[in-house]
Parts: sequence; structure tokens; C-alpha cells
Amino acid sequence: MTSAGTALADAPQTADRGLPDGVRALRNVAIVAHVDHGKTTLVDAMLRASGAFGERAEPVDRVMDSGDLEREKGITILAKNTTVTWQGVTINVIDTPGHADFGGEVERGLSMVDGVVLLVDASEGPLPQTRFVLRKTLSAGLPVMLVVNKTDRADARIEEVVDESLELLLELADELGLDEDQTAHLLDLPVVYASGRAGRASRNRPADGELPDSEDLQPLFDVLFDVVPAPKDDPNAPLQAHVTNLDATSFLGRIALCRIRAGVLRRGQQVGWCQADGTVTRVKITELLRTEGLQRVPAEEAVAGDIAAVAGIADVMIGDTLADPENPVPLERIHVDEPAISMTIGINTSPLVGRDPKPGQKLTARQVKGRLDAELVGNVSLRVLPTERPDTWEVQGRGELALAILVETMRREGFELTVGKPEVVTKTIDGKLHEPFENLSIDVPTDSLGAVTQLLAARKGEMIQMVHGENRVRLDFRVPSRGLIGFRTEFLTITRGAGIASHVFDGYGPWVGEISSRLRGSLIADRSGPVTGYAVDALSDRGVLFVGPGTQVYEGMVIGEYTRNEDLEVNIVREKKLTNMRKSTGDELVKLTPPTILTLEQSLEFCANDECVEVTPENVRIRKVELDSHLRGRQRARAKAAAAGVSR
Repeated sequence: MTSAGTALADAPQTADRGLPDGVRALRNVAIVAHVDHGKTTLVDAMLRASGAFGERAEPVDRVMDSGDLEREKGITILAKNTTVTWQGVTINVIDTPGHADFGGEVERGLSMVDGVVLLVDASEGPLPQTRFVLRKTLSAGLPVMLVVNKTDRADARIEEVVDESLELLLELADELGLDEDQTAHLLDLPVVYASGRAGRASRNRPADGELPDSEDLQPLFDVLFDVVPAPKDDPNAPLQAHVTNLDATSFLGRIALCRIRAGVLRRGQQVGWCQADGTVTRVKITELLRTEGLQRVPAEEAVAGDIAAVAGIADVMIGDTLADPENPVPLERIHVDEPAISMTIGINTSPLVGRDPKPGQKLTARQVKGRLDAELVGNVSLRVLPTERPDTWEVQGRGELALAILVETMRREGFELTVGKPEVVTKTIDGKLHEPFENLSIDVPTDSLGAVTQLLAARKGEMIQMVHGENRVRLDFRVPSRGLIGFRTEFLTITRGAGIASHVFDGYGPWVGEISSRLRGSLIADRSGPVTGYAVDALSDRGVLFVGPGTQVYEGMVIGEYTRNEDLEVNIVREKKLTNMRKSTGDELVKLTPPTILTLEQSLEFCANDECVEVTPENVRIRKVELDSHLRGRQRARAKAAAAGVSR
């Protein structure tokens, strides 16, 4: 802590105002923002400022992103909590995901707190996920403070971003039907200007591209203490603790993270466990933990307003209530928005199942179903439904990325899977078919404007707003969720990687008809065997290949993208024939184009309606659902006949 911070620590605490006698100074706050606006970096700065890392600790970026996938992808996937102590006040901080596909984590985070820090990038301004989290915050009646982050960006436009944020607040206030007093209060929203990476914040607006004038985060904490109220939960009332998150250790088993809404929770205490079906079971709290910095430490008790972790309840679920056993009153269960995207997940049915150099160890339907059931325990926005096949299940989630993260996690755990093409979850409303829509915001170079607009028009996108900049254009569209399946790859190709796109769920609307998502067909292997360099060279002008020499393929496997709008079966394992004829020159060296290796997300986007993805710990392969070419031909003939019958 700086000398200024030390002096303020000795001053009378204004942060304690309104706290009942016997309750320690406490704030519960969530940090919400669009993806990559700097939430986790700001939490790092708060932890460093509070001394949580220690003087000799090695500096670590994004310390809250503890998972391998989070660090690889650079995004927060799971909501996590930490504790920052500043001038005698304990601040429970919930770091939430910024991607719309993990909206369920945001909703759980908001159920634990008494206020919200809304983080907005000083250059990008409010984006679709900003709207989503802000609507949820205002609906819950939580107070908000605005932090304009990354003021030192070279392209910062701080004043415009503040104006855009206030306009968004007024727009959401009108949507939610807030009264004049509530709307006027939003206009007085306190604004803090910060650079999370530099660990600086100020109430004074800096010039664009410059750091805040304060040397530390003291102004940020001052505003937080004024805006976010202390918990008003009654420690003298009967116990009510809401389970909002789950964790597990090999020693303690399942751990439930709880926000205590009333009463006192003690180690060894008998409580009433209120479950979703209405049953109440008397259980014992074997261990009680509280968070200090990044560590959980044992505690004897936790009072109303605290966030604590308890062990001893093996089957506890998110949304359950721990209550007074003599007077068990359950709290309202956590509500999350319904899923919009689904795909099938089942066992690996390809000819290469279990035959990779490092094959998966979990191949059976029982193991896959057990893993999906385990995912439901901690993922409140996921659903798993049975299908006609006993070894395949329909998994519904918020978006492609959320489902791809689940598949990637299972893959790393040793599963081999067959994953179907993502589809939308439809509804019938007033006798008419409805489908989910997305609010899409894109930022592209000016010279890509025409191509991007044409791409979205083909996907039934409706332009809402267009804002021209000096070299780039900001576009807002309302697009059917179906239209965004496979969109990202084409979008990045058209914009040469310079485009930025983000989207958030925008409700259901009438079905818009057929959408053509792929303009090119697939190259399909017509037989099994290893890929040869001779065949690769011969097929190089037919399209983009996904495999290279030596790769093992099988009949029905998609080995590339064809240049035409149809599928083509090819012999990718053909060898050069040897003859007795002498040649005047030796064989010439051939330079082969390296194959395009698709990631799991890219493979799911590439899939056509009759294709699926084979996922193993070592490989991701695209294949036809029906491997036999004769059976695929019969299916196409029946489909054409059915379509002709309908048209007549």
C-alpha cells in the first residue's frame, strides 16, 4: 500500500456506514463486462494493491483464469470469487465471464452480490455482452458504477464511450420500464477512469491515450465503498444460505459456495438442506471455509452477508438452500435464460475408434453419460436430453463456444466422441415456429464493408445501425442464431483477420426460412488407408485439403473443402504405379501445400447438415454421418423425391 493509502487507512472509515452492530465491514461486488475488456486484469491489480500476492511473489497475469482452456483462449469461462482487503474492509469480488455463451455464470455471479462494477473498454465502448450483463443488473435492482478501462490505449475515445454507456443505460431503463426517479439516478452514475494493467484509477478524465493521474487504485475503492452498499442481511434471523457455485477436492469432496442471506453458519452445525424437489434433509456441516486472497482457509463461523464454502453434503446442487432445521424456508432458485443452441454428443462410431497412437481411454456410452450428468451439477445453463439412440444425447447450451468448451474438456479427459452439427433450439409460439435471434456487433475495415454486408444478408441478417469511423465501420445486426453457425470462419476470411465480431442472445422471433450457410462442398475419401503425397499433389487443384501425407483416413471421412457447391468423392490414398519403362529424367521433387488443420470450433462450424465431427484426445476429424456412399446416395434420392412431392 502507498503512503497515501496508509494515511487513509488510519482515517475514520466511511465505508462502515449502515452496517449493523457486530457485522464486519464487508462488500460483495461482481465485475462484469464484454469479453477482453480487462476484468481479470483489473482483479489482478486489486489483489496486488491489497498485498494478496506478498512482496516476493512472482507476478502472474490473469491469475483468476486458473483453467488450462481459460489461459489458452484468453477468456474467462467460469465465474470465480476472491477476497480483497482494503483499509479494513473485506471485498468479495466475483470475476464473471465476458462471453455471451457463458451467461449462466454471470447470472450466478449476480445472485451473490450487492453491487456491480461495469467495465467498458475505452476504445471499443459498450458491446452486446455489455448490454446483456447491464440488463441483468438493472433487472436485479443492483447499484452500478462505471469503470472506463484501458484509457492508455492509443485509439482510446473516452468521452464518447462514457456517452455511449449512458445512452445504453437510458435505453435499458426504458425497456425495463424504470420510473423517473430510477432513471435519474442512473444518469448520476459515478465514473472511474482506470488502467488495470498499470494498476491506476482516477475520478478525473484523462486525455485519450493517457494514464489516469492517480498513482494507485484508491479512487476506485473510494467509489466502490460509496456505491455498493454493505449487506443488509440479518444475522439474528433463522439461517438461510443460498448455494451459488460448486467445487470439489480429493480430501473434502464436493464443496458448496454459499451466499448467507440470514443467520449464522458454523462448522459442525446441523442444517436443513432444501432441495429442488421440495424435500428437506438434516445434514451436518463438516467443514467451513472462507476466502482470503486466492486461498480458502478454515473458519469457525460465517454471518449473514458473507460468502463461504461448506463441505459435508455429497449431493448438494446449485440453487439449493441451507436453512434452519427447525424452520427451513428455501430461497428462490437461481433462474437462467434458456439455451438456444444444441448438438448431439455420443460415443465414437468411426472405423478408427481406439486406434490413434494415443487413444482415448473412455469409449463407452455409460462413461459418456456419466460425464454429461456430472457437467449438469455445476453448469446451470446446460441441458442434456435423450435421443432415439441409446448411445447419443442432445446437449443444449447458450452457444457454440460453450458446447465446444465442454467437448474440448471431455477430449482432454480421455473421451472419444462423435459430435453432431450445432442446431438451434426452436419453439412453437401461438401455433407458429419461432427461432432464437442474436444481436451481432461487428467492427471491420472500411474496404470490407460491402463483402460483410453481403455475407450477413445471405444469412438473413437485418442491419440496425451503422457508425462510420476514419478507417473502420461499426455495424449492428439482428441475425437468426442459425445464420451465425459457421459465420466466424467466413467472416475472418473476408476481412483477412482484421474483423471483430461479438453477439448476444436477443430473444425469439418467427422462423425466417431456409439459410444457406456453406457455399462449397466437401472432398470425401472413398476408401481407407494412409494418405499419399502423390494423391495430395494430384488433388491440390480440387480444393483445400485438411490432411497431409501419412494421415490415416477411412471411407466417408471429409478430407477437404471442394471448390464447387457439391460433394466429391476422391481417392486420397492412391499410389504412383511403378513400371519397367525407363525414363530419361528421374522423378521430380514436388512441393506440396501444407494441409489446413481445423480446430474443434472450426470443424463444428464447417460441418454440413449430413456431417459430424469425430473427436479423440489426439485428433479432430470431420466425417459423413452415413459413411457408405451407396446409402448416402439413396438418402439424397429420397430427400429430392420428398422435396418434389412437397413442391407439387
